[in-house]
Amino acid sequence: MDPNPTDQSPEEVYSVWALPPEPARGRLRRLMAGLRAAHGGPAFEPHVTVVGAIRLRRSAAVEALHAAAAGVRPYTARVVGDRRGFYRFGGLQLEPTPEVMAASDHCCGHFGYERPIPYVPHLSLIYGDRTEEQEAAAMQKVEELDKGIRELQFEISDIALYKTDPKDVESWELVALCSLRQSK
Repeated sequence: MDPNPTDQSPEEVYSVWALPPEPARGRLRRLMAGLRAAHGGPAFEPHVTVVGAIRLRRSAAVEALHAAAAGVRPYTARVVGDRRGFYRFGGLQLEPTPEVMAASDHCCGHFGYERPIPYVPHLSLIYGDRTEEQEAAAMQKVEELDKGIRELQFEISDIALYKTDPKDVESWELVALCSLRQSK
């Protein structure tokens, strides 16, 4: 049921993001700008998707964000590699620790979001279709722009609700921000 029966706003597409703090956010913005300069693509804020695109009224989405944030503690996100590397499909792979996975599961529950595919935590750096050769070139560019990116780790202490029209990345906008509470 919609938490605010007087809300007659249209249903729109929202996503929940975990936001890297400074200085990681600035470092990622610089890396993303370098990749866009070399390979094109839209600009967007550095983020880890916690809840994928879901269609809701604004009041319901904001209320779900606040309820979800109340039950998640700050946690660490770490870039991790596997036999294929640390960068795949335009983003940095993140270690699927129990805390990372639980934060997403918890938030998805509050939004009533059912994943169409299993959750793979990652931090997108560039969007757009690329051939295998272009993807390899982008990975090489990541290494050139930030040699230490493989060791990146940061604490997630904020989650945000973004309006995320899937057809217009550059229209994405911050709707609400919640700080995660330290355990007592």
